[in-house]
Amino acid sequence: MADLNMLDDIIDADEARTKSEKKKKKKSKKKEEVEEEENSIQYSNGVLSCAGQDWTEVSSIVAERYGSKAKRVDLCYNELASLKNVDNFKKCEELVLDNNCLSDDMVLPSLPLLHTLSLNKNRIGDTEKLLMQVKSNCPKLRFLSLLGNEACPNELMMKDEDDYKRYRYFVLYHLPDLKFLDSRPVSQFELQEAARVGQFMRVIKVTGEQMDQDQLKSAKPQKENQFSPLPSEGRDVSTHRGTIGQCKYVYYGKHSEGNRFIRNNDL
Repeated sequence: MADLNMLDDIIDADEARTKSEKKKKKKSKKKEEVEEEENSIQYSNGVLSCAGQDWTEVSSIVAERYGSKAKRVDLCYNELASLKNVDNFKKCEELVLDNNCLSDDMVLPSLPLLHTLSLNKNRIGDTEKLLMQVKSNCPKLRFLSLLGNEACPNELMMKDEDDYKRYRYFVLYHLPDLKFLDSRPVSQFELQEAARVGQFMRVIKVTGEQMDQDQLKSAKPQKENQFSPLPSEGRDVSTHRGTIGQCKYVYYGKHSEGNRFIRNNDL
């Protein structure tokens, strides 16, 4: 009986030792990950650079450590598909998100001190949806750049100048406090035009499904045009009756207007 108790104690001790070793390995691994992330980013005087990390979302470790002190955050050249953990950067004044995978599903967090937002070369197509988020979550925004997105019809997207003007008027109608849009400063004339016609410059995008439906409708056989100048009541050919009579008026040509211009020698 004593031997059995001793065996149980040995087994329990081995299990406890195994659990302890696993915890140590887990802590060591987490510590290595933290050190690796810290070594791959740069922070100095409120400027945080996390460019080229291949992140699909912002590291929670980095966001917790630098969120309370970073004023300029550079997250360009990643694979960001969302802005998860960006809400930790409450003191952020400048946010660079160029060359990522952000689309219309992106949820822009509340950043009350943000005055510069760069979203160049992403996958944003719905201008209005983005502007509504900016208006409510970034009230101090003064600089916005959307170059290289479908939402921005400039020369990078092979669009003409008129399309780009309409786009600027629409953006400035919703964000009249902007000082700089894309690569150009905002002029007083643009603000006046935006206030006048900006609300009508919204671009309506047709989805692939809508285009397919329109093509199907156009492919349906159209009804033949039933219009006819003839009376609606038809008449059988066999029932036709002609009339025979004598005309009382005889034409001699005396009253013809054309005779005034014909001389005898022309006859």
